[in-house]
Amino acid sequence: MKTKSVDLVSLPGYQKDSIVSQEIIKKEAGTVTIFAFDKGQGLSEHTAPFDALVYILDGQAKINISGKPHLLKKGRMILMPANKPHSLKAVRRFKMLLVMVKN
Repeated sequence: MKTKSVDLVSLPGYQKDSIVSQEIIKKEAGTVTIFAFDKGQGLSEHTAPFDALVYILDGQAKINISGKPHLLKKGRMILMPANKPHSLKAVRRFKMLLVMVKN
């Protein structure tokens, strides 16, 4: 892996009425992905078999975990535990760093 400095907030760019993602790291132990959600966009309720850490890089998101809503703004993070239902929605357009830990 080549070492370089990047501005996470600029990756990826927002797109109207869309969700854009860019995978930064993909390893057997886990992944690191940046997502950009336009206002009103989201992911419906689902589960994942691994713990996932969400860090809000920009904007504001509503994240529901096991039916409990969490409003997160830039600079905040939350753990989405493995096998717990969760959903995300952009209150304002937002970017998040998603760290999925598999091992």
